[in-house]
Amino acid sequence: MRTAAQHRQNQNNPGVVSQLCRRTIKKRNRWTGVGSVIALALSFLGATVFVAPAQAASPTIVTLTFDDGNDNQVAAAATLKAAGLRGTFFVTSGYLNSPSYMTTAQVQALQADGHEIGGHTVTHPDLAVTGADEAKRQVCNDRVNLTNAGLNIQNFAYPFASSTPAVETIVKNCGYNSARGLGDVRSVAPESAGMPVAATLPPADLYYTAALDQVESNWTLKDLQRVVNQAKTKGGWIQLTFHSIGRANDELSISTALYQQYVNWLRDQKAAGAIQVKTVREVIGGVTKPVVPGPVAPPPNTTDNLVQNPSLETAGATAGTAKCWSPGGYGTNTPVFKQVAGRTGKVAQQLTMSGYKDGDAKLLPTLDMGECAPTGQAGQKYSLKAWYKSTAYTQFDLYYRTGAGSWNYWTSSPYLNASSSWTQGSWTSPPLPAGATAVSFGLNLFSNGVLTTDDYSLTIVK
Repeated sequence: MRTAAQHRQNQNNPGVVSQLCRRTIKKRNRWTGVGSVIALALSFLGATVFVAPAQAASPTIVTLTFDDGNDNQVAAAATLKAAGLRGTFFVTSGYLNSPSYMTTAQVQALQADGHEIGGHTVTHPDLAVTGADEAKRQVCNDRVNLTNAGLNIQNFAYPFASSTPAVETIVKNCGYNSARGLGDVRSVAPESAGMPVAATLPPADLYYTAALDQVESNWTLKDLQRVVNQAKTKGGWIQLTFHSIGRANDELSISTALYQQYVNWLRDQKAAGAIQVKTVREVIGGVTKPVVPGPVAPPPNTTDNLVQNPSLETAGATAGTAKCWSPGGYGTNTPVFKQVAGRTGKVAQQLTMSGYKDGDAKLLPTLDMGECAPTGQAGQKYSLKAWYKSTAYTQFDLYYRTGAGSWNYWTSSPYLNASSSWTQGSWTSPPLPAGATAVSFGLNLFSNGVLTTDDYSLTIVK
């Protein structure tokens, strides 16, 4: 039987929920009319965008954006540079220096090469369903983190393209000059056929700029070329959104060869004068505003159960979910979460694992900036408890949040035996590491099987 240490040694991304960006993008059709693109000198945020002669079409401006800070974007940036092009990289600061993501030094090098770095929150939440203070921490502190790393941060992209008018105001107040959405410009999706072929300049809404659907693994070279070519008649702004380049078995990745072909084509189109290729900053313009820190996280709770919604009874924003709880995991496996009859209240959470090769899956308090995750105290030990039924071994996985907001794997408990009836698992943690500001935990599955959990508890060991 494997030990807990053997189970953990191959964990490829311990601090980040690995399926975050696989969620369906929320598309907000913000377009209110298809108007002609004006062909005069346009100036907004203090930057002149273009000057076109009378009766001529406006320029077709293409912007290549890259979300999340995946490590394969380093090579993607080098490919752009070799072609004389530059891109905008929207970085989730809490992911930096984690496996499969860029290091701070790599992001700094991208900026030094002329690429733009933008904000993408600290931990990649759905801002439309977070509380106001949490949204402010996510948006503002992401900009603070990146600025403290010596990066010039002016523009933002919404995780999942999900926003509300209130969130847009938060983004503006955090000092950003613009924020990118998705799904408001004609792309390869049949349902986008009635949308405009390009965004107007200046943008109709600076804090939800119109963009194509994200580029996915089923896009071809013809698809990528068509979304640019169809805009040439009238001109306008085309924002393309990439996540990964050359990552196998990733629905948000295209091959390295396809990407190289497309970059070469864009280079040639630019050289022929058919298009312009610019970063978001070059299109939007404006100055770099002072950083604005988000609200301080709630003070530590030193009494009672630290877990919010411990019995999973309060519903989350999405059907079948519990407020302040999120699925997590990593590796090659297929987890399915659903609500079932509870041990005490109405609901419990059931995880069914199939197709297991490696990694794990679990439910745990949301890895956020203070709205849901229990605030922690460095050096403090914690008593963890949860009721469970399981067809396989399980164990507690623990995570901690740093002062900058990144989440890291901490440790795991010994294995807990399978049980066909409700059994309370319990374990006392070691002292919380220095610099930690919050803690999260969950019971995991690291094999095929079914695990049902309910009635969680996290208390300080006195």
